[in-house]
Amino acid sequence: MERFWRGRKVLLTGHTGFKGTWAALWLQTLGAEVTGLALAPRTAPNFWSIAAPKMPSHIGDLRDAGFVAAAVAAARPEIVIHMAAQALVRESYADPVGTFATNIMGTVNLLQACRQAANLGCVLVVTSDKVYENHGDGRPFGELDRLGGHDPYSNSKACTELVTQSFRDSFFKAGPPIATARAGNVIGGGDWSADRLVPDCVRALGAGQPVTLRYPAAVRPWQHVLEPVGGYLAMVEALVNRPEATPRALNFGPDPASFRTVAEIVDGFSQRFAGRPGWIQDGTTNPPEAAALTLRSDLAQQALGWRSALDIDATLGWTADWYRAHFDGADMLGFSLAQIAGYQALAGGAAGQTDAD
Repeated sequence: MERFWRGRKVLLTGHTGFKGTWAALWLQTLGAEVTGLALAPRTAPNFWSIAAPKMPSHIGDLRDAGFVAAAVAAARPEIVIHMAAQALVRESYADPVGTFATNIMGTVNLLQACRQAANLGCVLVVTSDKVYENHGDGRPFGELDRLGGHDPYSNSKACTELVTQSFRDSFFKAGPPIATARAGNVIGGGDWSADRLVPDCVRALGAGQPVTLRYPAAVRPWQHVLEPVGGYLAMVEALVNRPEATPRALNFGPDPASFRTVAEIVDGFSQRFAGRPGWIQDGTTNPPEAAALTLRSDLAQQALGWRSALDIDATLGWTADWYRAHFDGADMLGFSLAQIAGYQALAGGAAGQTDAD
């Protein structure tokens, strides 16, 4: 993997976010020349400021086409990984216009700017497991299932898939390859977002309170943040090295043995983080969410050799360890880099299957 990335110019959107910071750190350890494009971090604390990676950053809004075009031109990317998004379901109900504008037109602006990038090797657009039309029957979704989405967030990400397909077919037929990646529910150290399960647990437990759950029985494909990030990096390598053999859309989800309810995740994380479980049912009215959402990732295994390296116990343990270290005043850049190295050692060749191509 390092041989592929060393010296590559990478434009990473969303680099100041939770998942984006992990991706930026990992790419830097591999020797990539990373430039970021994103809004400033929205929470305090936030992982970006805690880890403080040293890299050029363009701080601005994807909805500003001129800003995006200038950032792409300045970065001169060989690889574009598009992770920036309005990523919260509840916020999408509060601001549907902003959600659709960011997730759809932001992607349009980026792909339009990429048409002018002279040395572009590929573009990977990260969407979500929520792009699928979900009828609540609990069946794991595969890449050929129908796209849909009832809430504004899910629908906007399904539209992002269609936008990517349109640009690929209309403007990039002769290359470079343009593809999408769909990941399940991600947890890990460094997430401080509102209305996300682990940050809600950390805040509640820190205040000595039980966490309030909206849908404790909902089932999701939980995975550590490094699992899909490793998948994205492997997919980019395959798109560049073996474009004809690499699918243009892949799921990255955990082993089915890691599917858990919201309540089970809270109990497991709380016990590891604070030594005590505890949650209560939210008695207020909340926007609807799917009762079950799971993914099939066998195509990623076939195409990339990618597979989950962490079971649910390890995922919860690594996540709790990160937050405990943070509150204990540890060097969190060093701690995070150690988790990346530990993950790479566990994953073995799975995330770097294309290195020898």
